Amino acid sequence: RWVLSLECKGSRNVMSALRRAVEVDFKDKDKQKSQGLYLLTTGIPDQETHTISAYVAEACGGFDLQLHVCLFSVTEGPDSRGIIPARYASPRETAGAFKEIVQAANGRFHWFGEAGIFESDDITSIISEMEKAKNYSQKCAFLVESLKQRS
Repeated sequence: RWVLSLECKGSRNVMSALRRAVEVDFKDKDKQKSQGLYLLTTGIPDQETHTISAYVAEACGGFDLQLHVCLFSVTEGPDSRGIIPARYASPRETAGAFKEIVQAANGRFHWFGEAGIFESDDITSIISEMEKAKNYSQKCAFLVESLKQRS
């Protein structure tokens, strides 16, 4: 609810945003069964990855809170307004940092760009389930064929 009143200012102070969300907006967090927090971002946080990972591991560990990250269109250099971030990383390094943070928070990572989906934990899970179903179907077909040949 508070995010609707925010304006873009060019900062990637993820720790401040997470602290605000977890320590202020989740006042009754221990009374909730399960909650998710989504971080929508376009680049590397201002803080070091291990610092954020340690914080989210501790913050999410006491109750069922998961942090999910959606990384959108990481581009090289300054953003469209000419703002150079306090900390720079390549698109791959940025994705790697957020994957580490998400793992510490038992969340999911999604990386999208203009070309489409680069990586998504949800899509990876769906593909894995489809592969399992395909393998199971092949085993069943083999078993049925074996039984037909015996008859």
